[in-house]
Amino acid sequence: MKIPFLLRVVRSTQKVIRVQSHISSKVNQDENKFFITTPIFYVNASPHIGHLYSAVLADCQSRYKQLRGFQTKFSTGTDEHGLKIQQAAEAKFKHLFNTCSISCTDYIRTTEQRHHLSVEHFWSVLKDKGLIYKGTYEGWYSIPDESFLIASQVGDAVDSSGENVKISLESGHKVEWMKEENYMFRLSVFRPQLLDWLKGNPNAVRPERFHQAVVQWLQEDLPDLSVSRQKSRLQWGIPVPGDPEQTIYVWLDALVNYLTVAGYPENYQQWWSVARHVIGKDILKFHAIYWPAFLLGAGLPLPQTIHVHSHWTVSGKKMSKSLGNVVDPLERSSVYTTDGMRYFLLRQGVPDSDCDYTDDKVIKLLNAELADALGGLLNRCTAPALNPAQVYPVFCPTSFPVECTKQSRAVAEDYQMLDAVRNLSTTVEQYYEDMHVYKALEAVSACVRQTNGFVQRHAPWKLNRQDTEERHWQDTIIHVSLECLRIYGTLLQPVIPQISNKLLSKLGMKQSERSWKALNFLPRFHGMDCPFEGRALGADNVVLFNRLERQNVKQKPKKKASKKNLEVVYIPYCFFFN
Repeated sequence: MKIPFLLRVVRSTQKVIRVQSHISSKVNQDENKFFITTPIFYVNASPHIGHLYSAVLADCQSRYKQLRGFQTKFSTGTDEHGLKIQQAAEAKFKHLFNTCSISCTDYIRTTEQRHHLSVEHFWSVLKDKGLIYKGTYEGWYSIPDESFLIASQVGDAVDSSGENVKISLESGHKVEWMKEENYMFRLSVFRPQLLDWLKGNPNAVRPERFHQAVVQWLQEDLPDLSVSRQKSRLQWGIPVPGDPEQTIYVWLDALVNYLTVAGYPENYQQWWSVARHVIGKDILKFHAIYWPAFLLGAGLPLPQTIHVHSHWTVSGKKMSKSLGNVVDPLERSSVYTTDGMRYFLLRQGVPDSDCDYTDDKVIKLLNAELADALGGLLNRCTAPALNPAQVYPVFCPTSFPVECTKQSRAVAEDYQMLDAVRNLSTTVEQYYEDMHVYKALEAVSACVRQTNGFVQRHAPWKLNRQDTEERHWQDTIIHVSLECLRIYGTLLQPVIPQISNKLLSKLGMKQSERSWKALNFLPRFHGMDCPFEGRALGADNVVLFNRLERQNVKQKPKKKASKKNLEVVYIPYCFFFN
């Protein structure tokens, strides 16, 4: 009987894989929908910058797609099972995301009834297909943590009596070897299908190094997974349907949250077929092996892409409670502003390698690129001394002709700048699509520097407005600079929404003129009409970003590690899987 069962599983999952690309592209094309998720965060402590980075990456992608005209769904949330401090910590996560302009459309909690119903249905589907069976599970178990641990989560220590013991590297609690009867999922039968999926879909896991890591993991046999715990050992959680003595364990329960948000088990297809995940590298195996196997088993499409990012260190060291170097993103946002923190994380965050945080880096970057370069450019071009009428001035084709000649006021470098800004939207689009936001911001920053060089080179403040020719050239310099600023403000909306809004409002842009379709850089240069010429600038005096001073940043004192504390804990980005 075993061979026919395996054949049914293989044929079913191969069919799912074959139709995956067709279904996803058809739904995406026909309905123009986009669904992105962060992990649900395990609220065992206050949030840190890793949590915020995951959320900001997903938020940036969602906002970008909205600019492109997509209807978006964006979810984040918290895994609250079994936590004694869940209420206070959960409130902090919500407050952080609200404060930092995380525009999620759904904030899910694992304690919600809709999620319980979704998990129970998903379990029943797998059980009915013969993919869940009762078996024996054994391993290291922490009684205080109510969790089994894999070998890599266990370390050696010495207890207060001098005895050698095994401890959890996550909590520092003592662990014991235990054996019990649980429900198991037939993960082992899905290894060939998972390899086919990855080899046939190069964008299934991004960046490439993580795609290769998953392929490498799948070169080894996959043991079946324990997907429940005895209720006597795990009081919290969702009971196994039909067996109240067993509880569905955390990583099967938690992963189903993505389906819950899509509307599972009813009316979920339109969103689930375009699902993408943003995760930290510490939970890659659970999202790129276990989760796709569960979905294949249930006969559901796999995510279009699993976007993986690396970790944040602090001054070259891992964040840990015992070292006292955990960066509070809410506290830092109050110092550097919400958009300041968003910009730093997205500008410095390189998904395929760990990134380092220091306050000095934040201050130098934000002062250089937001306060001085972008903010300074806007201040120059909208200053009453240079733009007394406070309008979008008229472009003069004679001063800046289509081709550079000896008679034109513009020089070769100016034409190079126009080419760079004209191509910028295509460059940024490519990087946003690949979720290489740092490269997009690097490209924007380079163009901002070129525009500042353009203004500095021609020094419009030295021109005599009483002279007709010089006035036309001065207006043209300002017109070109404002057009550049309009492009930058539009492209930066997914990253720094508040600053971009201030910039575009100062330029007098209507909401309908802030989309990707409305970019159309410098139409007057090509002989077309410009709807902004002569339009009044925003009335407010705008400071895009105030310069930061080092002495204004208050450092939290580092906590000394207790001698009784056995662990040096790296705080994971998302929920724990045991």
